[in-house]
Amino acid sequence: MRYGRIPEEVIEAVLTRHDIVDVVGRHVHLTKQGHYMKGLCPFHSEKSPSFTVTPEKQIYNCFGCQAGGNVIRFIMEIEGLSYPEAIRKLAEEADIPITWEGASEEQNEQQQEKATLLKAYEFAAKFYHYIVGNTEQGRAAKGYLTARGISDKLIDTFQIGYAPAMWDTLVQQLEKRGFDLALMERGGLISAKHDGQGYVDKFRERIMFPICDSTGKVIAFAGRAMGDAQPKYLNSPESILFNKSRTLYNMHLARPNMRKMQQAVIFEGYVDLIKAWEAGVTNGVATMGTALTKEHASILNRNADQIVVCYDGDHAGQAAAYKSIPLLEEAGSRVTVAILPDGKDPDEYIGQFGFDRFVREVIGAPVPSMKYKLLYIRKNFKLHEDGDRIRYLQSAVKLISTLPSPMEREHYLKQLASEFPDSSYEAMKLDLHEILLQSEKNKPDGDNKPILWNNVMNNGRGAERTRSNKSPTLLPAYHNAERLILAVMMHDREVCAHVEKELGDQFNVEAHAVLAAYLYAYYAQYAEPDASRYIAMLQDEQLESLASSIVMMGAGHGMNEQVIDDYIRQIRKVPMQEEVARKKEERVRAEREGDHLKAAQIAIEIIALEQQLKSS
Repeated sequence: MRYGRIPEEVIEAVLTRHDIVDVVGRHVHLTKQGHYMKGLCPFHSEKSPSFTVTPEKQIYNCFGCQAGGNVIRFIMEIEGLSYPEAIRKLAEEADIPITWEGASEEQNEQQQEKATLLKAYEFAAKFYHYIVGNTEQGRAAKGYLTARGISDKLIDTFQIGYAPAMWDTLVQQLEKRGFDLALMERGGLISAKHDGQGYVDKFRERIMFPICDSTGKVIAFAGRAMGDAQPKYLNSPESILFNKSRTLYNMHLARPNMRKMQQAVIFEGYVDLIKAWEAGVTNGVATMGTALTKEHASILNRNADQIVVCYDGDHAGQAAAYKSIPLLEEAGSRVTVAILPDGKDPDEYIGQFGFDRFVREVIGAPVPSMKYKLLYIRKNFKLHEDGDRIRYLQSAVKLISTLPSPMEREHYLKQLASEFPDSSYEAMKLDLHEILLQSEKNKPDGDNKPILWNNVMNNGRGAERTRSNKSPTLLPAYHNAERLILAVMMHDREVCAHVEKELGDQFNVEAHAVLAAYLYAYYAQYAEPDASRYIAMLQDEQLESLASSIVMMGAGHGMNEQVIDDYIRQIRKVPMQEEVARKKEERVRAEREGDHLKAAQIAIEIIALEQQLKSS
């Protein structure tokens, strides 16, 4: 298929709408390490992670095979796509209209439908929000929210609205604005009448909570009944916009705070989350009325190291918290559980004890996942009876055996022995060793990890990048100087302008000169540095990989104006130094041939060049 030129605004929209951690995380198991995410490289075989993703710069880089680039390059490499094909795929995922040459009618139609539905959901959210704060119909809803402790500020922050009791309020508004009602029904915004003659509102007489995607676009609603209507919560059905298993409520607002704090809090309910937000818990998300899924766990792990589960304190909430722990831990997260007393939910607790106590004693004092599991299972046993107490201890030791750390196992065994002084610590330890031994015997040969990630790149793709067994070549000083200068240029527009004026294209490594030329062009177009956007200009695998590795060097290294000028002088001297070396070889040849006059002339030239070097 032939592709027309992809508009610059499309490429920029693709980079803006896709978070590289989310995209790479579909293919590579990433764990947090400081400001970076690390994992096993999908492009070459390795046992120790050398593959790094930098959320701040939106790039990836492998220190093993030198693969690197932005989200577009990653999709090209991992899925074997051309540049236009990768752009197309990412554009489709982000609902960016494919308007350039080569889009099929079917693809254009689906894109158009998604774009129309997004506009309709945005309108519906604004419409419902307007009703709750500005109409007689919304007065009761506003009173209900106020009684629940939800302020006007929270109503605006979360765009909470109200769907009136009438059958077709939204239908009329959508029809008036020219929306295709059949498409609105397919998108889950309205419902078809039973007799097939027209449409009615899907949500009536409900408080409306807009559900957004990771970029903040409204893709669904959750409607809460104000009276005794059932179900208590009614969610939009799944559609081409909305997938409950991959969507977390409030992710678009919480993600920056989650990444900053390296902690996420999971709630069960929308109101719980909103009240916690007012208490200062701005890293909270909630599931869509369904159990936590592997996709949810993976999304959370890509954004935070630690997950605090803050479910309701009733039996159902505690059971859901217990079931969520293995999913979150298999995704690589450190899990703790916030315990609410007396069957309360977060909203009730905040109402009774206030914000400060909730933050301090609930969110701020969660228990480790193992402690929670031990507390949870003990409720199934009558501990005053000898038989049940022994069965509980056996179950507890079996749980403790799943801990990977011997120190942690030792800690919980001792804690268990102190709780039950009539039971022998040594006997528990013996049982633990028996369980571990049996587990080792039952373990199949080979990799027994719960999730098998890319240890070896399939089909050998990317093998040409893998490092050889030869010792690395020691690079000349000017080579490193050029890289260091480029690294600073990628982070600082003023430095780039200074280098352009003083050095221009006089880089000695051709690839460095090309990167510099692209940097000059980039800053002529954009005011602020952006590694991902700059790399998108290159559209060359080798250049993108090189640029990624240079960006990863950072802008530090004790660089200041004096150091940069010293590097510039060092780079400028290289051609003259090479000329001196060449002249010296010529002089040696002249002396061997007995041409002493020529040798003397060359010696004079060498002296002149060396004097120039000293003065430069």
